[in-house]
Amino acid sequence: MFFTFGIKDAIDILLVAMVLYYVYRFMRETRTLNMFVGTLTFIVIWLFVSRVLEMKMMGALFDKFVAVGALAVLIIFQKEIRKFLFRMGESRNRGSFIGWLVRKSNENEEVSHANTMPIVMACINMARNKCGALIVLERNNPLNDIVETGDKIDAAVNQRLIENIFFKNSPLHDGAMIISNNRIKAAGCILPVSHNLDIPRELGLRHRSAMGISQHSDAIAIVVSEETGRISAAINGNFRLRLSAEELEKIINS
Repeated sequence: MFFTFGIKDAIDILLVAMVLYYVYRFMRETRTLNMFVGTLTFIVIWLFVSRVLEMKMMGALFDKFVAVGALAVLIIFQKEIRKFLFRMGESRNRGSFIGWLVRKSNENEEVSHANTMPIVMACINMARNKCGALIVLERNNPLNDIVETGDKIDAAVNQRLIENIFFKNSPLHDGAMIISNNRIKAAGCILPVSHNLDIPRELGLRHRSAMGISQHSDAIAIVVSEETGRISAAINGNFRLRLSAEELEKIINS
């Protein structure tokens, strides 16, 4: 079958691609990307079965799932949909809606070398004094929802500030610190806890939280043990234990 492809079709495809890309970036920001990919995969399979192969029974079955699934998507993604609509409707963001889409990929930079040593030195001093700490370095996956669970700081990376936040009598001592774009964004944040049974029992809740955030994002989570004074790092769901200052600096700079 022959069909014509005009400028209207090209614009249509471009607009659909932009919408899908924006939703992809937004879902990655809220760390619900896996559910978005799963939903998109289901839709593609449904269209292929019912429209291309024209399988009536399978198509009817998928149609029933889609009818119920639309309501399920609204329930599952209600928080993300609310944020999405708020961002589109907020007056001060209307002019920068496309700008947010374009510049978002360039916002998250690696921790620069100049800000590496304050983190390393703070961890070494806290390890020497057996002061527990949990520091999360944001990379490509935004951690805005994690930042919202703690107290926002938005200060330059500073060794004394890091040590004071994790001082044993500090009210922010038990939470996690989030460092993004070379700034301390927040402290006292709550992280998802990993339920991996392979984690050694001698590792406490800080280590499980570090493992959890490393499994849900590409962030680097640095842990200073309050019991042993040892420094560890969780990266991509794996632990690097008993790190020296040189090893910790290499991990951050990499």
